[in-house]
Amino acid sequence: MTASKHSPHSLRHHFLVASPYLADPRFHGAVIYLCEHSDEGALGLMINQPLDIHLGEILEQLDLQGGELDLPVFSGGPVEQERGFVLHSPGADWQNTAKVADDVMLTTSRDILAGIGLSKGPEEFLMTLGYSGWGEGQLEEELGSNAWLTCPATTDILFRTPWADRYKAVLTLIGIDLNQLSETVGHA
Repeated sequence: MTASKHSPHSLRHHFLVASPYLADPRFHGAVIYLCEHSDEGALGLMINQPLDIHLGEILEQLDLQGGELDLPVFSGGPVEQERGFVLHSPGADWQNTAKVADDVMLTTSRDILAGIGLSKGPEEFLMTLGYSGWGEGQLEEELGSNAWLTCPATTDILFRTPWADRYKAVLTLIGIDLNQLSETVGHA
């Protein structure tokens, strides 16, 4: 994907929240952090659907230190579910890191996991397996059919809000009361 930070229409560093109109059950109640969005497509990571595996287990499987880390690993989405992604605060230089925003980086290399296992990793981070992806025009089509709600992302929600509270926190940021959302489509 080409860099989208210069596009006025890019939703890079935004949250997507699944609306009741989204038909795909894999995304029911999902909050997705968009890492990339350009004319060619979009890539995001779900940040509120933990898997049945903890970070320590992954570190042990990779023969790295940190097996005691009882931190959740999230399902980033249905694409390449065996591939790891670490969203984190800036700091050290890792091998495969992309700047998403001034205060958010995305790393896909093993060296960041080794650093985390040795307590030398980024100050704030979360890990996902897999990602959510959209081809050219696909996300725009879904946005046009009201499948997603969007708002600019905050690191407070991304890194400091408990995962179970992120959906409600993003809706609150948008100005929506969760109790007022309807599960059915109506017509006036």
